[in-house]
Amino acid sequence: MRISIYQVLPRLYGNLNATNQKAGTLETNGSGKFEDFTPERLQEIKELGCTYIWYTGVLEHATKSAFGTNIPANHPAIVKGEAGSPYAIRDYYDVAPALAVDVEQRMEEFEALIERTHAAGLKVIIDFVPNHLSREYASDAKPSYVKDFGEEDDTSVPFAPNNNFYYLPEETLTLVSGDEVYTETPAKATGNDQFTSHPTPSDWYETIKLNYGIDLAGDWSTHYDPVPDTWNKMLDILNYWTAKGVDGFRCDMAELVPVPFWQWCIQKLKTAYPELLMIAEVYQPERYEEFVLAGFDYLYDKVGLYDLLIALLKGQASTNDIGGLLQSQERVNHRLLRFMENHDEVRLASDFVVGDGEKAFPAMAVTALVDGNPLMTYFGQELGERGMDEEGFSGRDGRTTIFDYWSLSTIREWLLSEGKMKSPLRTRYQSLLELAQRPLFAEGTFYDLNYYQPHFANRGLHAFMRAYGEESALVVVNFHGEPQTVEVAIPPHAFEVLSLSSEVARVTQWPVDGETFARLLPDQPYQMEVPAYGVTVHLFSSNRK
Repeated sequence: MRISIYQVLPRLYGNLNATNQKAGTLETNGSGKFEDFTPERLQEIKELGCTYIWYTGVLEHATKSAFGTNIPANHPAIVKGEAGSPYAIRDYYDVAPALAVDVEQRMEEFEALIERTHAAGLKVIIDFVPNHLSREYASDAKPSYVKDFGEEDDTSVPFAPNNNFYYLPEETLTLVSGDEVYTETPAKATGNDQFTSHPTPSDWYETIKLNYGIDLAGDWSTHYDPVPDTWNKMLDILNYWTAKGVDGFRCDMAELVPVPFWQWCIQKLKTAYPELLMIAEVYQPERYEEFVLAGFDYLYDKVGLYDLLIALLKGQASTNDIGGLLQSQERVNHRLLRFMENHDEVRLASDFVVGDGEKAFPAMAVTALVDGNPLMTYFGQELGERGMDEEGFSGRDGRTTIFDYWSLSTIREWLLSEGKMKSPLRTRYQSLLELAQRPLFAEGTFYDLNYYQPHFANRGLHAFMRAYGEESALVVVNFHGEPQTVEVAIPPHAFEVLSLSSEVARVTQWPVDGETFARLLPDQPYQMEVPAYGVTVHLFSSNRK
């Protein structure tokens, strides 16, 4: 089955508290919990067309909230927002206490969530954050044989192969939040590779860079033999969570960690867990092959189809560019994770893109139907979530906050309706994701028709064909706000490449139920009706040689 991921922040998902005070505390604004993912809600996610859930923000991270005497609040100067960044990990072996009903039973509650997710026929992905951790990292949940990061470091030198951190031995880092001052001596390099004791507000100042055996502070020499201590620590962490039933990891900023580590680590992991899914957050297309060869199953496709479709929605690109972009990615075909939203990007329905989820649907249709790569849907995307709240640290930036305690009105309304709320957009997403699971779209050959009909771009149209087995599909996507009648000509070359027949075939129309008989002839116009901001698919049965 084609992989289809539903990314969700548990902190926000089940939170029905509508107070939403700007920069509000946990006590004021509340938090979602692991237990909010009930069997019924998990079933809804599965029925949407998803096969995996990426639970974002599970690992314990730095926060301004205290949870009794055993889990004190972190220093406010090293926490972004009230809730804190899920990517400033405070304990790799523990889960965020805010997500538990009973803080003392937080791990048991997460383990129960894994069991419920599996019982619903879904698999579990969590974040693995290997490049950096919180400035106040201290694990109280690690196994007894594990030494904490930095515990055995030589802090008198900028770099040593077995140090976990990079140091500025003669310097003190100072960060200020109101009247409170945080100091660190010696100062450590920040997560975004800044070797300074004076990081700027735009730096990842709340995090410390981890050392994988490269002398980043000096001559960039590599020291991989013997295996650096950080490598062994990270492998142990991944094994720890996999043993609990986690089925995959989305590896944060994987490109900032040396490829030799990934090769070593993934080989060991997959020897023990052959089905484990490894996804790399990578933004350098010229390096894609490195990460595929290192063993990653899939790579982020942000700098590629996502960027092109966002530009297209904003009127800054042409539908004629899609075919060329896909051709340029053939070298890593079926190794890219396709998406139109995630926690880092602006919401499609925000004022920063098109302001309406329905208007953005054509982009998701292209994403789902042009090839068989895995798909990802970000929670609320299917409901037209706009991301235009001013939550606190994030501000009104078109993104859903990952730093604050908050709740989303779209998700609240959906959950409170117990799935009975009418959402035409969600219905369209469900139908699209179901269609995308057909072998025709999961595995079929792609043929771009705009190349032969470039005038389609003037009308905001993208036409293409897919073919597999005895089936073929003619797809026309309409990025314009008016319905259009389209006459598509199929060139003789397409008949050759796709092994199409000119015989009469049964045609099923999507999304409108309907069946008829028709035939495709080389260079002869074939008429289709395409709705505004929509897609029409004609599925041909037994029309291949």
